Amino acid sequence: MKLESESYLLRIFIGESDKHEGKPLVETIVRRARERGMAGATVLRGFLGFGAHSRIHTSKVLRLSEDLPVIIEIVDRKDRMDAFLPELEKMITEGLVTLEKVQVIVYRHGPESNTAPEK
Repeated sequence: MKLESESYLLRIFIGESDKHEGKPLVETIVRRARERGMAGATVLRGFLGFGAHSRIHTSKVLRLSEDLPVIIEIVDRKDRMDAFLPELEKMITEGLVTLEKVQVIVYRHGPESNTAPEK
């Protein structure tokens, strides 16, 4: 798959313990993005943070795994993001979603794609 040099970054901030239909929300989002054929997704687990309720979430020893912050990043074309956003909005009951324009420098898959994305 080739990505345009001008693509978009979808960044989703949720809690590690958030659920959707009884399953971990983070896994549901990544699986749905994959089903839609998006270029890829990465999940980052935070060790400290707070959100709208201003409650600190931390990985300190005495409070280990107390709903740590999670960020899901997905980069793809704008049209794919626009199609995914309504579905995402239905899944997320609490969190933050941002979308920003990014320039893809390199996106490779296998030996046949050894060049930067075409403009």
